[in-house]
Amino acid sequence: MTNRAEPSAPPLPAGILWRARQAGVRALRGFGARLWMSLWQIVIVAVIMVSLAALGDLSLGLALTAFVSFAAFVTLLPRQELGSVSEDQLGHSVSLVRSKSAMHVLAEALPDPVILLSRDGQVLFYNRPAEDLFPSLRDGVHISLVIRTPELLDAVSSAPKRGRAVTVNYAQRVPVGRRMAVTVAPLARSSEHDGNILVLLRDLTEGERINQMRADFIANASHELRTPLASLRGFIETLQGTAKDDSGARERFLPIMAEQASRMTRLIEELLSLSRVEMNAHVAPSDLVDLNDILGQAGDTLEPLADDAGISMEIARFPGPAMVLGERDELLQVLQNLVQNALKYGNPDGQVRVEAKHIPSLGRQGSGRYAISVVDDGPGIPPEHLPRLTERFYRVDVASSREKGGTGLGLAIVKHILNRHRGELTISSEPGKGSTFTVTLNEARAN
Repeated sequence: MTNRAEPSAPPLPAGILWRARQAGVRALRGFGARLWMSLWQIVIVAVIMVSLAALGDLSLGLALTAFVSFAAFVTLLPRQELGSVSEDQLGHSVSLVRSKSAMHVLAEALPDPVILLSRDGQVLFYNRPAEDLFPSLRDGVHISLVIRTPELLDAVSSAPKRGRAVTVNYAQRVPVGRRMAVTVAPLARSSEHDGNILVLLRDLTEGERINQMRADFIANASHELRTPLASLRGFIETLQGTAKDDSGARERFLPIMAEQASRMTRLIEELLSLSRVEMNAHVAPSDLVDLNDILGQAGDTLEPLADDAGISMEIARFPGPAMVLGERDELLQVLQNLVQNALKYGNPDGQVRVEAKHIPSLGRQGSGRYAISVVDDGPGIPPEHLPRLTERFYRVDVASSREKGGTGLGLAIVKHILNRHRGELTISSEPGKGSTFTVTLNEARAN
């Protein structure tokens, strides 16, 4: 009897084992990916099952069976393989989402209006200032339905090809006049033509208005100072030359020179006063002031001027304390300026009255108001001049104003002081029947 060895099974090739191992690894990774993608669903179901079991509405075994069945179902459910999407595409999508989110956050943080457009000009996003500026702005509409300026639309349409930012001017006439600088910038490289377009608007209206006001102010101030300086220079040259030994000329010229010097002094003082008031225009006063004290002090100060002008002056007072939040010296300056104007431009031998009136509040919570009116019986002011009376250097009659020592700044100072005190100035006048200047201030609350 011979022993015969049975043939053994041939070993598996190494390649097959490696492929089987890789397949197992991919299966485990796929299972882990499915489990991770469904993790929030599994957690929610687990919480629900635990709650039902704790409340006694469901037995523990049934709850556990239902949870395991749901977990198996969501992990074994066929899903799109993550491998079908390349890592580059996934990274690009994530980067794009993050970029858009960062752009939205940045646009919302900017104080200027910002509009994000597609390459075709469709509105993709806009911040709150842009919405306030253009109430008709909506996502998806074309920018031409909101802004119809040809220069801006041309800049938007050519932005993808141009590849660089460009700034154009935009003027808005309604509801209020505005001038803006609009920067149109493509958000892509010059070689790319599929990026979005950023539109940034900067309001130039306030800056241009301030610059124009500054230029007008310097021009008017220079003109006002040029006249007395020219007079003084001419008189001085005359006294130094041909009238050097002429005592009569000296007696005639010196009073005129003194008057011109006084005029320049008044002008400079009022310019400084106006500058101080404008500097503190944004700071609301916090001191308590009794308007009766202001009325009394103004009467004592201006009574000699009224006597010299031959005008009778009557100053009324409030029946009780009239307390307002204010700066005592500035409120006194308001009343003095108004009464001085009435004495200057009123009828000789006429009358100036200062009336005081309390206006009660119509609501339960609001405070009342105090009104002080300066009334004269002068020639009055034509209605076309009333809206401009508080402008710097504005005069109804330039020659008469200069003759009487006016600088054209008194009512401008009054307006700025009242703006700081949150008050109002109203002017009513009729030619031949005098004028009334009324100052209204808010009553200080009892606290």
